[in-house]
Amino acid sequence: MLISSIQAVQIVQNISEHVQGNAALISIAEGTAIDIEELIAELNKNGIKFMGGIFPKVIHGSSILDKGIVINTLQNIESLFLVRNVSSKNFSIPEISFEANQDYSLFTYVDGLTSNISNYLEELYASYGMQTNYFGGGAGSLSLKQKPCVFCNDGFFEDAAVACVMKMKSSIGVKHGWNKVDGPFIVTKAEGNVIKEINWNDPFEVYKTVVENHSTQTFTDDNFFDIAKGYPFGIIKSDAEYIVRDPLMVNDNNELVCVGELEDNMLVDILNGDVDSLISASTQATKECMDKAQHPKKAIIIDCISRILFLENEFDTELSSITDAISSQYPDLSIGGALTLGEISSYGEGFLEFYNKTVVIGLFEYED
Repeated sequence: MLISSIQAVQIVQNISEHVQGNAALISIAEGTAIDIEELIAELNKNGIKFMGGIFPKVIHGSSILDKGIVINTLQNIESLFLVRNVSSKNFSIPEISFEANQDYSLFTYVDGLTSNISNYLEELYASYGMQTNYFGGGAGSLSLKQKPCVFCNDGFFEDAAVACVMKMKSSIGVKHGWNKVDGPFIVTKAEGNVIKEINWNDPFEVYKTVVENHSTQTFTDDNFFDIAKGYPFGIIKSDAEYIVRDPLMVNDNNELVCVGELEDNMLVDILNGDVDSLISASTQATKECMDKAQHPKKAIIIDCISRILFLENEFDTELSSITDAISSQYPDLSIGGALTLGEISSYGEGFLEFYNKTVVIGLFEYED
């Protein structure tokens, strides 16, 4: 469901009619001129359970929107909870009693610009393991300035995550389409999301040499992201796709600031892609997802904001490749989602990861 109103009372009325006593997943494009605190108060006043996030853009059907509110219904909830102080690692994950032979799905939005997101996901996995699938994304502003971006009945927060565990089957497809240019390199020193050394050397100099040689472009004081958006790092995983890390900027110490953490002694390659490889990846992710689904009731797309920055006008082709495939098989299925600062998914053997520059597609099934 898409809501265009910015009046809290009207929004809450629309949400109430849509979720019919269930909880609401609320995804808001950051260009929406809405008072989040007022919306939260009105939702609480009406007794609606909810979780949500603010994103650079949202997806409704085959449209990408700078303004608007996308609503999905959260059904058969076991637990809906808030995690604060993600960066400090000083938090706890609630216990849940999982039933045998029951499918579960966990949906989470996290402040995509906070640190220690990987630790948050590790804590989720340590608590719930393979008893549930995991799906979600990083909230936040395209300005890359950290501020409150996730919310629930308890309020509006930064450095936090919201999560919901549901009795619900999910089928997930994850692909990125980025390929090796050079490597492997050793991240000899990292701190959170900052690469401090590569191969015991200045990390920007190592990165710059590879990227300038391959791209035939030259870094200046003000074009880092324009070039770097096409040259992410890929954390090397045995028998699995790269976990992509997006370099955002160079700090005053010539260190590389990324979305998502890296660790000392990680092996990484420098990657590159093109329109064809990225769109092909989105098509593959959709097919993998649909091949595993049986009777889906909704589709949610979590796609990285930096993919639209890279693909530009061709991003419409990527989104259409996903939505057309889903609609051709499931014409009545609602499709929504968000362009995020990092993507969250369990995939393959249940591994839970925080991705960058990746598309994650989920088909969700539940009993009415």
